[in-house]
Amino acid sequence: QVIKCKAAIAWEANKPLCIEEVEVAPPKAHEVRIQIIATALCHTEAHILHPKFTEAFFPVILGHEGSGIVESVGPGVTNCKPGDKVIPLYMPQCKKCKFCLSPLTNFCAKLSPSKSPLVQQELMEDKTSRFTCKGKPVYHFMGISTFSQYTVVSDTNLAKIDDDANLERVCLLGCGFSTGYGAAINTAKVTPGSTCAIFGLGGVGLSALIGCKVAGASRIIAVDINSEKFAKAKALGATDCLNPRDLQKPVQEVIIEMTGGGVDFALDCAGGSEAMRAALDCTTVGWGSCTLIGVAIGDKGLTVSPTEILMGRTINGTSFGGYKGRDSIPKLVTDYKNKKFNLDALVTHTLPFDKINEAFDLMHQGK
Repeated sequence: QVIKCKAAIAWEANKPLCIEEVEVAPPKAHEVRIQIIATALCHTEAHILHPKFTEAFFPVILGHEGSGIVESVGPGVTNCKPGDKVIPLYMPQCKKCKFCLSPLTNFCAKLSPSKSPLVQQELMEDKTSRFTCKGKPVYHFMGISTFSQYTVVSDTNLAKIDDDANLERVCLLGCGFSTGYGAAINTAKVTPGSTCAIFGLGGVGLSALIGCKVAGASRIIAVDINSEKFAKAKALGATDCLNPRDLQKPVQEVIIEMTGGGVDFALDCAGGSEAMRAALDCTTVGWGSCTLIGVAIGDKGLTVSPTEILMGRTINGTSFGGYKGRDSIPKLVTDYKNKKFNLDALVTHTLPFDKINEAFDLMHQGK
């Protein structure tokens, strides 16, 4: 039957979220209703609420980085059962389309390649919502809507994980950690002994740093305009930290001098044309690789001259770290349990659900 619970609703852009009582309908065929135990906060949510972002749907329940326990399943669901611990996935994996059957990508034909993932999966497959508030339907977000005590997702959008997983930590595998770590390991394919530069030291950037360290990079240069992030970056393996605002010349020129011609791998986790430009510029000719992960609102993008690419540099991009979620996320949970990497370092604050707007404030302050 219908479950009544609390959810944080975005009624319109540029306004705080409102904690409301919502009704969550039971799951239909190939759908799963999940009790969300923990959710993390990502700049993506701020992106949707930004007045310059015109493609958003309202009212909507945001959140795309969470963990929970299966409450009930609809007909035809075979990959989980009530009581299972799961991580909802905003990147679906249907396991049937040409993309899912290819080892080259984690894209799935359930998504449209011409639209940002942020403005897809706003309704379930039957084009209706499972959320109602004050008698009105409320949009889903990226197929998972984790800012609700209960949510409904497609069975292609969740990974069943170990029963003893710590849900307050592995919720980060729903986006931030997997995106940054996978960008280094899967997309850039950072090699042992290499030099790396990471732009932006939020959750994704620190996770990319962990990925470079696990991959065996010998030098990792961390770049951020907030020097307060440097202590944590160094603790996680950064060998050098640079604040572009403290330098006498562009950061890419400093990196080129430091590395005798540029780094092997640059990862832009900040977004924005300046950071993308600096990331590409600081890679060495011949084989330098620049991986784009961050996106900024209303950005003009990156202008590239053919010569830069003809000289042997490559640019690539990644979504969700290149991970096929249903296959890969359970393995990452096991890696975390086996202490291959530490997620604790990425958690700065733990707040009750009704303080969600304070969490946004902390994020905007760079804390």
